[in-house]
Amino acid sequence: MRLRTLGAVCATSAVAVPIPSLVSTASAQTPVPPLPPAQAAPPPPGDIHAGAVALLSNRHVRFERRYARLLGDPLSLAERKTIYAQLRELTPYKVRVETREVREDIRRLQRKLDRTARRKAARANGGAPDVAIPPQLASIAKCESGGNPRAISSGGTYRGKYQFSFSTWASVGGKGDPAAASETEQDRRAAILYRTGGPGHWPVCGR
Repeated sequence: MRLRTLGAVCATSAVAVPIPSLVSTASAQTPVPPLPPAQAAPPPPGDIHAGAVALLSNRHVRFERRYARLLGDPLSLAERKTIYAQLRELTPYKVRVETREVREDIRRLQRKLDRTARRKAARANGGAPDVAIPPQLASIAKCESGGNPRAISSGGTYRGKYQFSFSTWASVGGKGDPAAASETEQDRRAAILYRTGGPGHWPVCGR
């Protein structure tokens, strides 16, 4: 009789504490952490590669067009499309390497064109270097020859606008007859002579 009474008491106690109340109490004491904010999925690696190549390709094509303009043969639309298609097959690193090579080609070509332009200018000036023409030379020329680049002294020794002798003309890089040279070349040779010794090269008219 004692075991049955004890069993009845235990059964009564178990019914007295409902299960839902225990769950509610545990839930109130232990807070549920909030869910992390949703994050955008990173772009696939292929998209990053394509985007980098596209940006680098635009820069590369600008240099290609500049190089073609220096050559005097601008790129057509079809040629630019072909270059873009070729660059899409490369890695970003390789595109950078190709761009550096084009930039170096531009530098070399620009230096070559500058040298050619200087040679043409020198030939147009009779081979004389570019020098500043002192204003005093105008009065010297007027005194020596009346400003006539074809003037020749009575003895034939002094010739041209500044009455160069053959030896003095040769000393400043002149070739041939001073009186046969262009007036521009005579001005430049006289400027070189003036720079080396001032008006003293013309003892009378340089005073």
